[in-house]
Amino acid sequence: MLLLRPEGARCALVLAHGAGAGMRHPFLEGMSRRLAAGGVATLRYEFPYLEQGRRRPDPPSVLTAAVRSAVSDAHGIAGDLPIFAGGKSLGGRMTSTAAAESPLPHVEGMLFLGFPLHPPGKPGTVRAEHLPKVGLPMLFLQGSRDAFADLKHLGPICRALGDRSTLHVVDGADHGFRVPRASGRTEGQVMDELAGVIIRWTDRVLALDHSTPSTISEGRVH
Repeated sequence: MLLLRPEGARCALVLAHGAGAGMRHPFLEGMSRRLAAGGVATLRYEFPYLEQGRRRPDPPSVLTAAVRSAVSDAHGIAGDLPIFAGGKSLGGRMTSTAAAESPLPHVEGMLFLGFPLHPPGKPGTVRAEHLPKVGLPMLFLQGSRDAFADLKHLGPICRALGDRSTLHVVDGADHGFRVPRASGRTEGQVMDELAGVIIRWTDRVLALDHSTPSTISEGRVH
């Protein structure tokens, strides 16, 4: 695991990667630093298949077991902080799948950086059937051009979840939160938007006052 904990952190986010990139991917690196600047610690981890140098994701049972292990480790490492869990694409979906199977101890809520609702070009809702079983607040961060999540399907799913669900749409963004050059926005600006939404959402869930940390410590946790 990789820990990034700012001084005065208000909560910790257990953050899983997407299917094709590990915990050191620039997107997760940049997101972790932005969250740390806003008082949210992160603990990033990798699924077994990437740790072992394989490209094909593990079966769901292995992935959800890894989620549970990471959450347990996070409680041991940062148990003095309220804990959230989630991830990018596959990582987020496996986190919610694990929580639907059995509650994740100590987790206050979960977030999805691009929930992969369906394969590109094959809209459907099967991958969301477990979400009503997740008894936690959920934050969905989605690009309006995300080929893995048609908003015509995801929007009604989020509305059906009621007060537990918050959907934030990044205009023009794809599944990797990239926006067209013609949009006039930079990658950094989009990531700032995402981090800001996450920080405000965690504050709302915890009903905490916002305060700005001054220093950041970083290290690998074995």
